[in-house]
Amino acid sequence: MQSLQVGGVRVWLLDSVTQGGPEQTGAVVVTGSHGGLSAARYAAAYRPALVVFNDAGVGKEAAGVAGLARLERVGIAAVAVSAASARIGEAADTWASGVISRVNAPAAALGFRVGVRLAEAVAAFAERGGG
Repeated sequence: MQSLQVGGVRVWLLDSVTQGGPEQTGAVVVTGSHGGLSAARYAAAYRPALVVFNDAGVGKEAAGVAGLARLERVGIAAVAVSAASARIGEAADTWASGVISRVNAPAAALGFRVGVRLAEAVAAFAERGGG
């Protein structure tokens, strides 16, 4: 578990979404986890400002990103990076080389867009005041 400061925004790198807790509430949490429904349940419990997953290749019936819609329903911003751009299970690689492939509505409202490198998108978010 590693913490970075990007502008005025705290960014946590967690290889697994299950490593999060109250300390990550209101922060940007970059995980190496897939964005499925089970991962969304963990993130919803600690309510980050933004949570980042790996799309895990999207998968059957979009199972690899199904959690983004669940988090949208409870007002939590979430994005996924392409599995082709970052290793699954490695938050540091997600941060260093991830390219956003999916964005839920709360994340879009914060300015996150498909096709943008994750680190650049978070830096722009921080420049806008982090929310």
